[in-house]
Amino acid sequence: MENKDDEVKNAQVVEARARNISHNVRCTECGSQSIEDSQADIAILLRKLIRDEIRAGKNDKEIYKKLEEDYGETVLYAPKFDLQTAALWLSPLLVAGAAAGVWAYKKHRQKTNVHIMALDLVRGVPLTPKEKETMLDLLTPPPQGITPSSLWSRLRGR
Repeated sequence: MENKDDEVKNAQVVEARARNISHNVRCTECGSQSIEDSQADIAILLRKLIRDEIRAGKNDKEIYKKLEEDYGETVLYAPKFDLQTAALWLSPLLVAGAAAGVWAYKKHRQKTNVHIMALDLVRGVPLTPKEKETMLDLLTPPPQGITPSSLWSRLRGR
């Protein structure tokens, strides 16, 4: 009886590991599905291969390595981080950094108006916040065309 319980536990462990690995492997025929979700012939064969490798005593890293060697790096959903994939991994950070830089520059330009700085020097006394706001309204040219902020203003006004 104990022997059957061990067999059932081993079968459950093999199944759980196989499903976990299968969720991280891309179907080479479908491309957008994991082999766990795909019903393509190659996906069925790969699932069988994974189960056979697990039963042979291989660990997950060895199985991933074998799949990568046999079918190429694109078979795995998470490519390695190396010089070839660095741009892919870092591009969201670069885009976000560039957007933040542009936004900060525009905010800085908006708050430091040369005319207001000149008035501060001529008067000898800094402008009050209300005077600065009035001057910015007078000196800032109207936006050209449709901008996201003008669309938002129109929507709020309705």
